[in-house]
Amino acid sequence: MRCPFCGGEDSQVKDSRPTEDGSAIRRRRQCPACGARFTTFERVQLRELVILKKSGDKEVFERDKLARSIEIACRKRPIAPERIERLVSGIVRQMEAIGEAEIEAEVIGQAVMEGLKSLDAVAYVRFASVYRDFREAKDFEEFIGAIETVARTGAK
Repeated sequence: MRCPFCGGEDSQVKDSRPTEDGSAIRRRRQCPACGARFTTFERVQLRELVILKKSGDKEVFERDKLARSIEIACRKRPIAPERIERLVSGIVRQMEAIGEAEIEAEVIGQAVMEGLKSLDAVAYVRFASVYRDFREAKDFEEFIGAIETVARTGAK
């Protein structure tokens, strides 16, 4: 593994352990050239997933991009990083379980919405505002009104 600090070609694994949800191996490494320590994660990838965008474009699915978008929605919220990681892993497993190499972006977006809805209401609204392209305050009011109506009636 190449050192991200000095670019050294080799690194030594100092510690390996599974992540909390068991979906990856976390490795602590040290570069013999500069002495820097860093962490890597090793994950199983069942198949290469491709996202079909609304525009018709195709893009290779990137787990890190999904994680970043969820982390942005959860920023400054009292949510443990492990819960976000479990949500990301769960969504990736859902996408792989579909069994298709190409998945519509909307399917992924809906999975994120469902996950955030049960994780944190503020993060859910934040993500929805970008995903559904809210343009003015009225869009937020309507969305939150719909959430409150569902909460009052007990429907999902």
